[in-house]
Amino acid sequence: MSSRPNISCLQEAKRVAIFGGTHGNEMSGIMLVNMWIQNAAEIERNRLVTKPFISNPRAVEKCTRYINTDLNRAFTPENLSAQDVQGLPYEVQRAKEINQKFGPKGSSDAYDVIFDLHNTTSNMGSTLILESSTDLFNLQMVHYIKKVMAPHTCSVLLNEHPQLKYSTTRSVAKHPIGLEVGPQPQGVLRSNVFESMRTILKHALDFIELFNSGVEFPPCTVEVFRVQERMDYPRDTNGNITAMVHPHLQDCDWEPLNQGDPMFLTFDGRTILYEGASTVYPTFINEAAYYEKQQAFMTTCKEILAANAIRKAFK
Repeated sequence: MSSRPNISCLQEAKRVAIFGGTHGNEMSGIMLVNMWIQNAAEIERNRLVTKPFISNPRAVEKCTRYINTDLNRAFTPENLSAQDVQGLPYEVQRAKEINQKFGPKGSSDAYDVIFDLHNTTSNMGSTLILESSTDLFNLQMVHYIKKVMAPHTCSVLLNEHPQLKYSTTRSVAKHPIGLEVGPQPQGVLRSNVFESMRTILKHALDFIELFNSGVEFPPCTVEVFRVQERMDYPRDTNGNITAMVHPHLQDCDWEPLNQGDPMFLTFDGRTILYEGASTVYPTFINEAAYYEKQQAFMTTCKEILAANAIRKAFK
């Protein structure tokens, strides 16, 4: 990246991958990617190679989240450098294959952008997930998407927390971006969720095409929800869940949770209140896939990030 005052000149994004089926029971991305594998005309853009790709085909075939281990947590340095491929869990083998095909992770040969398409059972609506607060390309892209989608909302989740950030499938790319759309039950396809995801991808690819054509994007600000803490369900001494998400919190993703607000409801009818010192904005509330990860919801705080103007670097 080179720059002059007030503008950052970034390399052209020449190769983009669209991943569906990282989790094999999240149907919108699977169906979109399979559709685009059959006919890619909708995702073709000038000056851009776009590759639709099913990340975890065995899990897709069985309509399950994963076979042996969560593919979206498998892209660690240890897994990617492991030698005994035959003895590895299926998803770790798959991570190595994906890294070889679209990476290597962290290298100049890696794909420029990977969109990883996910569904959530939580009432999150359309959400873009970033892994860096300093990736100007992604910040400008999500700003563009939010602007063209207005008045429809598209939240931005920033997962930069050193303890809670995980090794995602999309992290192979130079500019990784997740797309989470819900609510949608696992193994179910809902037309409104499918179309929301499809629309966001269209706008994202339009942005990349404009950037590659030489369009300069002015300075902007982006409201993000920064990941803070993972909240577990109340449990007994044996680890069994003893309370549910309170009905006043259920389906209230992105809404403020203040000190003293209801958070959980025990099986015997007692309300457990939120005792945090500051207001937070919960998300992934009662996500079905996160029971195994001991997470009832995730807390976030609101931030405004500023991004420099960007344009393509000319040789």
